[in-house]
Amino acid sequence: MAKADFHIKGLRLHGRHGALEAERSLGQRFVLDLAFTADVGEALKSDRVEDTVHYGHAIKAVAATFEGRWYNLIEALAAAIADDLMARFEKIERVRVTVHKPSAPIAAIFDDLSVSVERHR
Repeated sequence: MAKADFHIKGLRLHGRHGALEAERSLGQRFVLDLAFTADVGEALKSDRVEDTVHYGHAIKAVAATFEGRWYNLIEALAAAIADDLMARFEKIERVRVTVHKPSAPIAAIFDDLSVSVERHR
């Protein structure tokens, strides 16, 4: 068995997640970081994308979960994305999803706000 670590950083999506009505009506920018470890033993021998985790398909799966419903909490959103990736891609052994909410409606000056959720088999 051979493992590889995959990283997708800075995936920008517009969504209507949040507990406040203004967040749901106007929406805002979210930034997602994904890190996952997968078994790539077959892929190293075959050199075929079908034998690994196709990161383009992973991004499409993340976008589908992100757009599938509204979440009040970004930790619930991160967990749903992590769970969906684990369910769709059996080669993924561990996943960490970080959801950044850089424009969160908080009366403070900050660079970023984020929550990370990790899942593993």
